[in-house]
Amino acid sequence: MPQTLHATGALPVVVVLGTGGTIAGRAARPDDLVSYRAAEVGVSDLLGGVPGPVGVQIESEQVAQLDSKDMDLVVWQRLCDRARHHLARTEVAGLVITHGTDTIEETAFVLQALLQPHKPVVLTCAMRPATALAPDGPQNLSDALVLACQTRAHGVLVVCAGKIHGPAEVSKVHTYRLDAFDSGDAGPLGAIEHGVVHHWRPWPEANSSGVPDERQRWAAFQAMANLPRVEMLYSHACADGRLVRTLLADVHLNGPEQLRGLVVAGAGNGSLHHRLQAALLEAVEVGVRVVRASRCAYGRVAPSQGDPFENSGGLSPAKARLALALALMGS
Repeated sequence: MPQTLHATGALPVVVVLGTGGTIAGRAARPDDLVSYRAAEVGVSDLLGGVPGPVGVQIESEQVAQLDSKDMDLVVWQRLCDRARHHLARTEVAGLVITHGTDTIEETAFVLQALLQPHKPVVLTCAMRPATALAPDGPQNLSDALVLACQTRAHGVLVVCAGKIHGPAEVSKVHTYRLDAFDSGDAGPLGAIEHGVVHHWRPWPEANSSGVPDERQRWAAFQAMANLPRVEMLYSHACADGRLVRTLLADVHLNGPEQLRGLVVAGAGNGSLHHRLQAALLEAVEVGVRVVRASRCAYGRVAPSQGDPFENSGGLSPAKARLALALALMGS
């Protein structure tokens, strides 16, 4: 059930949805930044030590409590449903979602694709647990609350270490650094410094954010028990295509085990070992959709004339997999 933390007058509302993650983690010792347990502290407790913006009413709701490495469709469905519910409330200015760092970029992509919100939906996280000597979660949460109040902001946004990232570009690029996220060539959308939002690039818009608009598939997404099966693999030296041919054994299965798509992270400009490419062409011939992305953190795949594979449109392999799975819903 939602919990109202400050309920005074007809103030604009920011709703904070908790899903767990390191920001809600707990360790046995304050100097332990590795062996902590994620998703131990409730969202209302996280907010207890963070002053909210002046003149704003804060509500919180625990949607899930998990380590984000274990994110799954059921949690996404509930999170999308609760976000959609609160966004429809006229008094709600924006949402904040506390999340683990491992899959925050994937959750941001899914939320943008299915909601395309006209209000800010701000995901935030932490690289250190709540029990650390110097946790980064409280500042990230404070920054997210500030951004969620911005009347001109909209779309799904990710805030970490003072930077604002968009759902199409953001990726986790470091295993432990507090500033663990990057937006590639595009760069951050902006920054938050001393409680002030500095806006550098346009907020995510429907059909122009790099994230497909999948709102028409909302009902199908909420009803499904599994996303269409799309596997992801990498090209590398000595790749022989054997993994692709093993996966093709599942093309004729029925239900969620049926292979529907493959996303391949090629080297450089999406280049593929010739034996792997031959196997992927076999996949296309039997009706499997194949999308070519790149292993590189920067740049995008520039398609060549007559390319037999679909292009990721600059999306990372993980996001290209989601884009393809969402496109295959109901088909």
